[in-house]
Amino acid sequence: MKSVLSLVVAALLPLAVLAQESPAPAVGPVTANTVTLSQFLWVQRPIVVFADTPNDPQFLRQMARIESDLGELAERDVVVITDTDPAAATDARQRLRPRGFALVLMDKDGEVKRRVPSAWTVREITHAIDRFPLRRQEMLEQRPAGR
Repeated sequence: MKSVLSLVVAALLPLAVLAQESPAPAVGPVTANTVTLSQFLWVQRPIVVFADTPNDPQFLRQMARIESDLGELAERDVVVITDTDPAAATDARQRLRPRGFALVLMDKDGEVKRRVPSAWTVREITHAIDRFPLRRQEMLEQRPAGR
């Protein structure tokens, strides 16, 4: 009887490990000088908001819009990264080379998918993300056709 019980436990143990998913990383916002873009590779979709100053009206408008609906962004594994210091040589600035205000949408594969010169609503951001090939694949895996 002990051997049967240990076989059952051994068979179910991998399933228990799979069920214990790690909590989703935070949506942010995080400052660009504390992170690198490569640390989000295949984990989260970076949305980088650039401005020349934290008082830029476009930047303030964009951040207010993002903070109004973080749940929609979290559902899409987004991390919001802010960079408002052009003098800082952050990884994001060196790689993406913005001029003034810019909203850069990236996918989990590290590719830049959209560069936007004005503030977008969360709805516009999520619609753009939902058209990314990796996101479409995720949506199909979550809700397969015919179910």
